[in-house]
Amino acid sequence: MLKRKYGDRSNWKRIVDREYIQDYIHLRDYKGFVTLLKMNKVTEPLSISYGDKEVCIVEAGYSWLQHFPDGKHYSITTTFNQNGEVVQWYIDICREIGVENNVPWMDDLYLDIVVLSTGEVLLLDEEELEEALLEGIIDDSLYDLAWQEANNILASIEKGTFKILDLTPIHKNILLEKCSSTEKK
Repeated sequence: MLKRKYGDRSNWKRIVDREYIQDYIHLRDYKGFVTLLKMNKVTEPLSISYGDKEVCIVEAGYSWLQHFPDGKHYSITTTFNQNGEVVQWYIDICREIGVENNVPWMDDLYLDIVVLSTGEVLLLDEEELEEALLEGIIDDSLYDLAWQEANNILASIEKGTFKILDLTPIHKNILLEKCSSTEKK
């Protein structure tokens, strides 16, 4: 069974005071849902270790912008710190993206790519993908899809053509503007 992840992260108890905004963006460079989770208060910070690097991804004042692009097999979560600076882009390879009760979701297909704000690129969870294949959780076609998508994204990042990373601050501002204009009404 693949893990389904929802854009609103409503089941995440670590975030005790949150703001959530979502919208469907239809522009030349991007079509799909975008969600923004602002973490006003958390039970405790969360840091991830990438080798010898410790990267904080959850803290009061942080926010996560998540992209659910139409027709793609990936979802991107951009972590912003309390100063609005990108900490990392976390790219989940996924089987599919959908919407349930007006909240976007994706079915995680194990492989992940992390792009740190330093530009360092990491491929994660290859062993989880192998295990899922061996245990019959996924079949050969999903295994191949995961690797094909990951390899295409890695090549695109290397060439500098994975432009969605550059769009994250713009999309964050679109959601924040939508939220502030809704509050004024």
